[in-house]
Amino acid sequence: MNKKFFAVPLLVAVLTAVIFTGCGKSTGNNTNTANGSGSKPTIKVGSKNFTESLILGELYADALEHAGYKVDRKLNLGDAVVHTSLVNGDIDLYPEYTGTGLLSILKEAPKYDSKEVYDEVSAKYKDKFKLIWLDPSAANDSQGLVITKKASDQYNIHTISDLQKNASKIRFASQGEFDKRSDGLPALIKAYGPFNFKDEKLYDNGLKYDVLKNDKADLAVAYTTEGQLSDSQFVVLEDDKHVWPPYNVAPVVRQDILDKNPDIKDILNKVTAKLDNKTLIKLNAEVDIDKKEYKTVANEFYNQEFGK
Repeated sequence: MNKKFFAVPLLVAVLTAVIFTGCGKSTGNNTNTANGSGSKPTIKVGSKNFTESLILGELYADALEHAGYKVDRKLNLGDAVVHTSLVNGDIDLYPEYTGTGLLSILKEAPKYDSKEVYDEVSAKYKDKFKLIWLDPSAANDSQGLVITKKASDQYNIHTISDLQKNASKIRFASQGEFDKRSDGLPALIKAYGPFNFKDEKLYDNGLKYDVLKNDKADLAVAYTTEGQLSDSQFVVLEDDKHVWPPYNVAPVVRQDILDKNPDIKDILNKVTAKLDNKTLIKLNAEVDIDKKEYKTVANEFYNQEFGK
């Protein structure tokens, strides 16, 4: 806190100091705003309970702390409760995905243009929940198909259309549910035509990259920012007919918090602007492969991009 002192008699100065000491005890929750107009509140930052969301929640928390806010971290929340926690005021913001907002929260029909999806969730969240979507990232953590680079090069497969034409040469590591889910293989078949794979075996999701590495399969289902995709042995196929909606990440914030603290918008948008698929893959890999703590990974990235 910056203090200004004036030339006053010693007694007055001492009395003044005593008064301010008695009346100005810090609660530990307040820090001056940048313009000195008052103390900033504590912001409750949430996240979901998977690696990427934990990293993003910690990144947003770091950014707020560097801007002078005190942060109450409420990370690692389940999918079933995080949105409700935001609406109820148990948290003030958390990182969410536009596709999740559209399909899982609003229960709207799928859309495939990133801007259209963002515009719809932004408008409807504000109207229905009094929640504000800040700027979306370039990062798109959507569903996808991962193929070994060996098979991609051998059969010239770079898109899902290429895959459909060459499916008879490809061994598919299935996860069972994907084969039946409406937004899984049935959606691909509807858009691209049948996939008559050379071989199809069921594997647990957690084993898929080991299965591909050990040459037991050529293809598996993936999410497009998984840390294992940092390995050059793997290639994500382009969804050239846009079967899967975009899942761009953005902070969702309570409107009343933004109304009282409008600088939060710029603070968080600056962080989001640094996020693309390559960056999220790298950050996820540091946690899931290198076994670093997500807090360490987030803090190192923030300091690298914005300074300590």
